[in-house]
Amino acid sequence: MANEMAIRARRSDMWIWALVVAATASVVALAVIQGNRSGPRFSGKAAPAVALPLLGGGKTALPQGKVTVVDFWATWCAPCRYSMPRLQSLWSEYRPRGVELYSVDTDDPGPDREAQVREFLLREKLSFPVALDDGTAAEAFRVASLPTMLLVDRTGTVIWSHVGAFTGPQEQRLRTALD
Repeated sequence: MANEMAIRARRSDMWIWALVVAATASVVALAVIQGNRSGPRFSGKAAPAVALPLLGGGKTALPQGKVTVVDFWATWCAPCRYSMPRLQSLWSEYRPRGVELYSVDTDDPGPDREAQVREFLLREKLSFPVALDDGTAAEAFRVASLPTMLLVDRTGTVIWSHVGAFTGPQEQRLRTALD
């Protein structure tokens, strides 16, 4: 009798663990599906109009009537740091052709943020202008992870987007779209 009760208790424990595992798997699957939906889904849609403060003073907004590369990044983001030299090179090459860069730093706002971003730009030898986002632009563009890059055409329509490190293949795709 005691043996039978022990077997039933073990079976009951196994069912409980099976339910816990199934529930956990369901939650993870749902999070992945929702995460995939919350990324930049703007291809073919108008880019949101967002004005942000510029590092060093003033304000900036997505330029009207110009092709613009929009890049969301943060100083702590390793893939962002990896992407920055390519972005600098791209901006230096295409700026004379009228292509704008809307570089958006998403670091947490705080008293040391501007100094931290300036130090980062100096250390990485980056010369493009940087907008400081308080979360407004990232939310408007539905940025779910960093880095996120988009290409906006002259009509204000997003025609290309990429999430993750900006590597050679992505750079070639962007250059093809720019040319």
